[in-house]
Amino acid sequence: MSKEPLRVAIIIGSTREGRFGPTVGTWFVEQARQRDDLIVDVVDVADAPPPSALGSKASEGFERVTRTLHEADAYVVVTCEYNHSFPGTLKNLIDTHFHEWRAKPVAFVSYGGLGGGLRSVEHLRGVFAELHAVTVRDTVSFHHPWNWFGNDGRPNDPEGASAAAKGMLDQLAWWGHALRDARAVRPYGG
Repeated sequence: MSKEPLRVAIIIGSTREGRFGPTVGTWFVEQARQRDDLIVDVVDVADAPPPSALGSKASEGFERVTRTLHEADAYVVVTCEYNHSFPGTLKNLIDTHFHEWRAKPVAFVSYGGLGGGLRSVEHLRGVFAELHAVTVRDTVSFHHPWNWFGNDGRPNDPEGASAAAKGMLDQLAWWGHALRDARAVRPYGG
């Protein structure tokens, strides 16, 4: 059993003009980086968008994204909710990769209106199941996030938000270690 820290890729999935994703994502990255058991990499889909057509040539920036996803032991997807689901650019990122997700855990931080992005998370769970990933149960969700975060980019209820992040990261770390150890003993062939 490896005691080595888990490499976690935090994916910020929205690319819209004026998006709120970087506010939520930056806060969550800070939460994850406080832990000694995690090494955090950030993938912002807006910085290196996936090819618009599957199979087309990827940019050099997107090739770095692929390497980051390949090297990760676990993932956290920071997603908004658009029209009861997640953004198309996030779907392109997911679909342009396959082996990267296999037998690895995925957790979610969501934000949006009344639903807090939870409908997008429910859709993502099915997508990741098809890719042989394991999604963790607990999520961090912000309903009407523009009311939750102050002008400084920090939650108005830092204790509650941090407790939710810790619980979810504890689950992600458990699954991340369990699955990494299992892949080392018996490569996943599913």
